[in-house]
Amino acid sequence: MFTAGAPPPAATLAAFEPLGFNVTQVYGLTETYGPATECTWRAEWDDAAPADRAAYKARTGVAMPMLEGAEVHDSHGNPVPRDGQHLGEIAMRGNMVMKGYYKNPVATAEAFKGGWFRSGDIAFQHPDGYIKITDRAKDIIISGGENVSSVEVEGALMHHPAVSLCAVVAKPDEKWGEVPCAFVELKPGQAATESELIAFCRERLAGFKTPKHVVFAELPKTSTGKIQKFELRAVAKLM
Repeated sequence: MFTAGAPPPAATLAAFEPLGFNVTQVYGLTETYGPATECTWRAEWDDAAPADRAAYKARTGVAMPMLEGAEVHDSHGNPVPRDGQHLGEIAMRGNMVMKGYYKNPVATAEAFKGGWFRSGDIAFQHPDGYIKITDRAKDIIISGGENVSSVEVEGALMHHPAVSLCAVVAKPDEKWGEVPCAFVELKPGQAATESELIAFCRERLAGFKTPKHVVFAELPKTSTGKIQKFELRAVAKLM
């Protein structure tokens, strides 16, 4: 099976493997005519522990053969160190990347600064070249001057046995500017409280990354199941 559209939490991938599903993550945009990278499995990962296997599968991957390159660049268009820590924006180029936006030269010039297509996705790159998305640039939560990856917080929440699905967005805050706000769908027959999930995250994340609010509700999704975070951000602003 292939999964795309949003970075899958490692906990979700770990739950699929015992069922007999071999899930592979692919990544791309309309501007790259679909999948441009794939989390290609490596033989040296075969004997990894289940949790490590899931973490490998949660990587965004490496460039597909028809793409000239996929890298993580800093704000000046230079590749970031491949150390699994330095963040930048995913940049791609090759003959499967669009020429530009129709009758919009300004947007085209902005997207192709430095000669690479800039995706708007924030990521880091491992020493072996595998990219790992941390968030969409527009989804980064800036709390007290610190950047919080909504994907990282969602990944922590998904490890809770009662959580079926979740999404984390920024909620305006007078003191910190923004704080993480989690919207959660629980598994049928399962129960959890706001304080329980906040404490669960606090054991796994730094304090400023821990959700300050948890809302239990059905998440708004597209016809393909992608969570519509812009709707959740609108709700969080009114809370």
